[in-house]
Amino acid sequence: MPALLTIDDLHTHFATAAGVVRAVDGVHLRVQAGRTLALVGESGSGKSLTALSILRLVPPPGRVVRGRALLEGTDLLTLPEPELRTVRGRRIGMVFQEPMTSLNPLLTVGEQVVEPQRVHRVRSARAREHALSLLRRVGISDPRRRMGAYPHELSGGMRQRVMLAAALACDPVLLIADEPTTALDVTVQAQILALLGELQRECGLALLFITHDFGIVAQLADAVAVMYAGRVVEHGEAAEVLDRPFHPYTQALLDCVTRLHAMSPDDRRQRLPVIPGDVPEGVRRPAGCPFHPRCPVGEGDPLCRSAVPGLEPRSPGRSVACWKAGVSADQAG
Repeated sequence: MPALLTIDDLHTHFATAAGVVRAVDGVHLRVQAGRTLALVGESGSGKSLTALSILRLVPPPGRVVRGRALLEGTDLLTLPEPELRTVRGRRIGMVFQEPMTSLNPLLTVGEQVVEPQRVHRVRSARAREHALSLLRRVGISDPRRRMGAYPHELSGGMRQRVMLAAALACDPVLLIADEPTTALDVTVQAQILALLGELQRECGLALLFITHDFGIVAQLADAVAVMYAGRVVEHGEAAEVLDRPFHPYTQALLDCVTRLHAMSPDDRRQRLPVIPGDVPEGVRRPAGCPFHPRCPVGEGDPLCRSAVPGLEPRSPGRSVACWKAGVSADQAG
């Protein structure tokens, strides 16, 4: 299936007094029409900046220094700004993590769902009726009354539904969702995820879903790309990656997922596993594989400490960037 969005060799850098920070460092991704690609990793891995780079919304002093982001064959990184504005909102919708900071507190809910349509020259009367229908579609109760409400009058879950409605207002082909459920309680999170799946099936949307939670990946994603220190370190079909992760970082993230139903009473009294250390920040990136200082498999290996592994095919549809791909900590020990 041809890709709707193709990202090739994307590099986004920040020039600082201490040196250049390679926040996105050679990312390659494919998002297919009607499918969900989950972009997974800890905070600081470069997930959100990858999405912002696609739309050329990287905050200064950051800038995209190299790469391509092709939407249906058009490179978004070379489009003149006026043309790119017709893509944002119209062809690509985006939902952010915290709706209270993304929604304008001075505008009503209705105005904020109507606004993207006005920007893209939809007539006001039609835009208002479409906004009403979208609020109903995303599960807002009494949508006609809610059109006149302000963001602070709504719950977190309802604000996120409003953000979804605004992102879908111009019928985009691609929706980027940047950790849209992180600030919500688990019940509302499940409702929003179910709603996203429903909307995707109804609209034929492609979805780029940014998360740190493999539980969400299992529920929502068709494919998954795991990011660490600005790079994709593992990529493949979600079911295969979940069943048999090749990269030690992917395995470590999966080990941190709580599975109460599969735990014995003794297990439930144990501390949850954690990944020691932190994602390298700023210019302080170790030589060799960036994960090796935290890696239970390659920490002391001379090759892991000196050479950066490239993202290489491991099996059909699977790629991994690791010198010891598929080796467990027990086998390494």
